[in-house]
Amino acid sequence: MSTTTYVFPLGLQVDAQHLLILQAITPYKNCDEAKSVNRAKSKIVTLTGDMTEFNYHKEYVVASDETKRLTNPLRKIVEDKEMPTNPDRELLNLSVGDPTFFGNLPIHKLMKEAVIEAVGSEKFNGYGPAHGLLCARQAVAKHYTTPEAPLTEDDVIIACGCAGALEFCFSVLGNPGQNILVPRPNHPLDFCVAVSRGLNARYYKLLPERQWEADIDHMEQLIDKDTVAIVVVNPSNPCGSVYSKQHLLDILAVAKKYFLPIVADEIYTDLVFKGQLSYLIATLSKNVPVLSCGGLAKKYLVPGWRVGWILIHDRNSRLKKEVIPSLIKVSRKSFGITTLVQAALPQILEKVPQSYYENTMSLVEANANIVYAELSVVAGLTPVMPSGALYMMVGVELDKFPHISTAIDFMEKLMLEESVYILPGECFQYAGYIRVVLLLPNDMVKEACIRIRHFCGRHYVQ
Repeated sequence: MSTTTYVFPLGLQVDAQHLLILQAITPYKNCDEAKSVNRAKSKIVTLTGDMTEFNYHKEYVVASDETKRLTNPLRKIVEDKEMPTNPDRELLNLSVGDPTFFGNLPIHKLMKEAVIEAVGSEKFNGYGPAHGLLCARQAVAKHYTTPEAPLTEDDVIIACGCAGALEFCFSVLGNPGQNILVPRPNHPLDFCVAVSRGLNARYYKLLPERQWEADIDHMEQLIDKDTVAIVVVNPSNPCGSVYSKQHLLDILAVAKKYFLPIVADEIYTDLVFKGQLSYLIATLSKNVPVLSCGGLAKKYLVPGWRVGWILIHDRNSRLKKEVIPSLIKVSRKSFGITTLVQAALPQILEKVPQSYYENTMSLVEANANIVYAELSVVAGLTPVMPSGALYMMVGVELDKFPHISTAIDFMEKLMLEESVYILPGECFQYAGYIRVVLLLPNDMVKEACIRIRHFCGRHYVQ
């Protein structure tokens, strides 16, 4: 009587009385061959005789490989931890990059009126084109077009926030096994979606001693035949850096040399301190195609409205044949984002004055000055002064804090003792640093700095 050994995925139960052999099940001619299979991941069953069928059921439903690759270290660290606070101190939250969180930055009245008008018109209650309403795409193109980087409505795709725009780009630009270059430190959304789709993230260094400029030599060393794009985040979350014109030209030179497109996360465009200039990288590009991702979230203080966009700058028509049609296809995976906010975009982009976001940046810059002045004199801390965006990175000399092992440990103990909530650098792939949000009212920022100083004073050892 013949015997055959079958290897089943762990989690399957086999009913030998109603036998069903599926093509996906691998037969082994003898038990020795089957023993080579990893028993921690498989169930081995030996059948005897003329049995030709199995009936089986799975003990659990298996998730896709894509979701198993999906990880967001920021969410994982923040949401998976229960962090007790000091009950005698009010919580000061310097971790949240949501400009609405503290209630001190109301949205402009013209934005409310624009949305109310769209609702009242009764014209935008149905589905719109998946890649965006014509009026919305025209408004975005008009707002961002320049002589150096002209745009029409055909160069704009509306997405679900800047994160959705980045997801579209990463869905189109590479295949599993290929790679993208991503800055480190970085915001997780600049790489986690790409990694979930099977792309490899290669991290080029940002240099704190040079105000977080990219290490151009390191960037170039990472490029190989499987590199499909360079991601540039400017102004930067989490660093608060704002790149000079020359530095952006240096990055473009690398992209040109290796025929790579740029994916630009430019959600913080124009959010810079007084005297600083913010360049859209496409305005400097003559040969390198750029997919610029932006949105309303930060500049207009409405992250919950979930309106973002891709600006397609197709230098030398290198995106025309495949990438642009593919971006349209990807947008059609859904019915598009809310038509009401899209309909309000023309008025928002045209009528909301520059003073609106300048007021925001006045608060942020004042807070940056407070944090830098207060923490620069704290032994064991090295703040890096930002030039824009909404954040500051602060170095922690962990070797001088013998009872604190990592920046995550620093975060937890600071919460427990002082009820001050910051994010550790591990959220941004950068150990040994913490990130401070600069959106709070000035008095709360000052109080947080005082508590951090007291905390460090207790734990620092010369």
